[in-house]
Amino acid sequence: MAQVPQRFFDALAVRTWCGLSLRALGRAREEIDAINVYPVADGDTGTNLYLTVESAVAAVEAVFAAHEVSAAGAGAGHARPGDAGGPSLADAVRAMAHGALIGARGNSGTILAQLLRGMTQVLAAGGEPAGTDGPGLRLALRHAADSARQAVAHPVEGTVLSVASAAADAADAAADDCGSVARAAYEGARAALAATPGQLPVLERAGVVDAGGQGLVTLLAALVETLTGEAPGAAAPVRVPHARVGHVDRLVAERECAAEGSGTDGPAFEVIYLLEAEDAAVARLRHRLDALGDSLVVVGGDGLWNVHVHVDDAGAAVEAGVEAGRPYRIRITHFGHGDARTAGADRPPRERTQRAVVAVVPGEGLAGLYTEAGATTVLARPGEPPASGELVQAVRRAHAREVVLLPNDAELRHTAAAAAEQARTEGIRVALIPTRSAVQGIAALAVHEPERRFDEDVVAMTSAAGATRYGEVTVAERQSWTTAGICQAGDVLGLIDGDVAVIGSDVTATAVTVLDRMLAAGGELVTLVLGDEAPEAVAEHLQTRVREAYLAVDTVVYRGGRQGAPLLIGVE
Repeated sequence: MAQVPQRFFDALAVRTWCGLSLRALGRAREEIDAINVYPVADGDTGTNLYLTVESAVAAVEAVFAAHEVSAAGAGAGHARPGDAGGPSLADAVRAMAHGALIGARGNSGTILAQLLRGMTQVLAAGGEPAGTDGPGLRLALRHAADSARQAVAHPVEGTVLSVASAAADAADAAADDCGSVARAAYEGARAALAATPGQLPVLERAGVVDAGGQGLVTLLAALVETLTGEAPGAAAPVRVPHARVGHVDRLVAERECAAEGSGTDGPAFEVIYLLEAEDAAVARLRHRLDALGDSLVVVGGDGLWNVHVHVDDAGAAVEAGVEAGRPYRIRITHFGHGDARTAGADRPPRERTQRAVVAVVPGEGLAGLYTEAGATTVLARPGEPPASGELVQAVRRAHAREVVLLPNDAELRHTAAAAAEQARTEGIRVALIPTRSAVQGIAALAVHEPERRFDEDVVAMTSAAGATRYGEVTVAERQSWTTAGICQAGDVLGLIDGDVAVIGSDVTATAVTVLDRMLAAGGELVTLVLGDEAPEAVAEHLQTRVREAYLAVDTVVYRGGRQGAPLLIGVE
């Protein structure tokens, strides 16, 4: 169905563009992955771009949802973007850029995050809540291309940087309406994409165009559809016109080109992390990381950065981040093709295991606990829930024929269901157990037996999770209505099975009340998971309470780390 043409690039257009981009990348992801040969032939550019945009979409949708709630509370009805009850263009683009920044994956995703940030720096500074016109969009595309190029330590022509610059150049010559600007940018980018093999020998030998550039063309096609209501046509990945290699030969050529492009002694690891740091410290970090490896991209600003680099010494790259500020969401990936080059072509592929458990966990401490129990974990830090693509990657990383997926959060059920469906299309048998808390996941993992029949194992794990009541003690961030009354910012909230049951002022006292209410229905085992912000004496106090008031009830305590809530409680 064609979209309604947008006269201005406004908040609603941002929302539409993000949604169309995500759907387009979902369709093109595998093809883009297949042509990924530079800078490393690891076949994940399409996936990384999809995950980056998925994070941007989530952030934009959250802004719209917050304004809809605010408008409903004020009786504003259905406010248009830019009205008192709707997000402004600045609200929407800032959310888009922030979402992309915190969710950026790989070299391509990191550069895309900077492209969106560059657009935001122009669009959010315009001062017009209703939106911007063609000249404003043209300026945003130019600043996006320039800022992305500046974020890359050693820009290379024939990559997404060339495609972005060509898009901006073409937009400069377009008419002043937004649709014309978008269409010109798309056509300019597509022409530049077709020229990338002539700029990079690694692409020409493989008979493909640049994968990151293809991803950008896909996004610009979605922008055209957003602003004109008409899709510019399929933006399927392009091959070089004179390429005459067969499918198998082309894959061989890709690997040879990757080896030539990076060298057999090239970096073995990709390191990515978010970093809270000041500008001066980041400038020093760039210099140090540039000396450690290559493919260095540092994007962001205003105290939050996304760092991407390829190195041989992953530990040194992380240590450099620690010296600069506070790195987190650290991801270290060992390039598989590097193993193949050093170990020989006849190295047998790793055999799939029969069954694995993939679990989302809220803190580093629980991640260690789950890992020790044999699970593949996905870390969900406060305010940063994993996207469905991240769960799919975890399922793939588990490398098993059968996978039990534990989302451990009621809000992640639909995300996990989408990931399970995607994994099933790849031939993996996936069972989703709708765990609503990490303590339910612990109970399920405790009865997991890989030797049992798959269905029997899933039934046993589901039963154990369902028999576990879950509680949480947290601190309110703002005034709001709850099932226990109105809470104020700073109040201590005690939740039982997802609903607020207690509003208090002290973490320990509130925890005791929650525990007493949970044990009133009976129980044999209490599980306490302490966050970094939990008072030192709360665990001892609760254990003493259980010993004195509830005979034959055991207690086990775990350290969850930075998990968002000071305390998680499970009773089974």
